[in-house]
Amino acid sequence: MDLQDEITFENIDYSDKKIPRTEFINCEFKKCNFSKADLTSSDLIDCTFTDCNFSLAILANTGIKTVHFINCKLIGIDFNACNNFLFTASFKNCQLDFASFYQKKMKKTSFIDCSMKKVDFTEADLSSSILQNCDLLDATFMHAILEKTDFSTAFNYSFDPELNKIKRAKFSTSGIAGLLHKYNIDIR
Repeated sequence: MDLQDEITFENIDYSDKKIPRTEFINCEFKKCNFSKADLTSSDLIDCTFTDCNFSLAILANTGIKTVHFINCKLIGIDFNACNNFLFTASFKNCQLDFASFYQKKMKKTSFIDCSMKKVDFTEADLSSSILQNCDLLDATFMHAILEKTDFSTAFNYSFDPELNKIKRAKFSTSGIAGLLHKYNIDIR
């Protein structure tokens, strides 16, 4: 496995490329294009990605360990294919539409100002996570662990509280309608 430590990568186009198995430690990526890139079995440790495009990238068995995504496009990413060992990520001002976190354990994850339309959180563990000012239109929450998760500024979510664990989760008054959607009632 190749090792890249404390390097800044800027304006590099990795799109449609197979990236050799590499361990990136304390690296910074700025304005790089990873769309449809294959990062299979690489490790990203303590890395920051800013203004990068990961749309439809392949992350099979990829290690994501304390990785920060800022202003990134991550459309259609299958995060459940990532290595589960020490999986830790944060997302700020990212586009995560159509991403999947199926069965992903991601306690205390921070999602800030993100578009998360049609994201799949089926059986995910989002305990104590923050979804600050996130658009969750048509996101799927089924048998998810959402205990102590903060939805207080999130919007457009709709899920069945009886099919998810939501003990001590935080919701705004306006967001409660998304929890009662299945009853087809008119809330004003």
